[in-house]
Amino acid sequence: MALLTKPGVSRTVHLFAAPFLWTAIGGLLMARGWGWLDPGRGRLLFLAAGLLGVLKSLFILDKIARRSLDRIIQFQDGTCLGAVYSWKTWLLVLLMMAAGIALRSLTQPGPFIGILYCAVGWSLCLSSRLGWREWYRRVHHHEIA
Repeated sequence: MALLTKPGVSRTVHLFAAPFLWTAIGGLLMARGWGWLDPGRGRLLFLAAGLLGVLKSLFILDKIARRSLDRIIQFQDGTCLGAVYSWKTWLLVLLMMAAGIALRSLTQPGPFIGILYCAVGWSLCLSSRLGWREWYRRVHHHEIA
């Protein structure tokens, strides 16, 4: 019987996966939120969502992204891909997903949820810049292979 092995990857893969996940999820949230905003003048709310997203990014998510990158930099090659985020971060992801499901089931998705999704999505995309910068810097300078 073969033993199951963990999906161990290099630090380069971790440094790519962390911002990729934030960018992909942020983009999906913004696309979904955009669809719930009213056409015409209601789309101006997207600008308000962008401002809220910038604030969340700068004051909350940037700190989390830096902490995550510091963890990854300390990894040895072969660390499990799931370790890209700490267990606390994975728990927060699950709680946020549950909150989104609950919010959509308690109320009809519309402009309020659209703004919320766009703000959270933009904050994830904006804070992912820190991970992309670190990944590019290390790969470009051949600091990790």
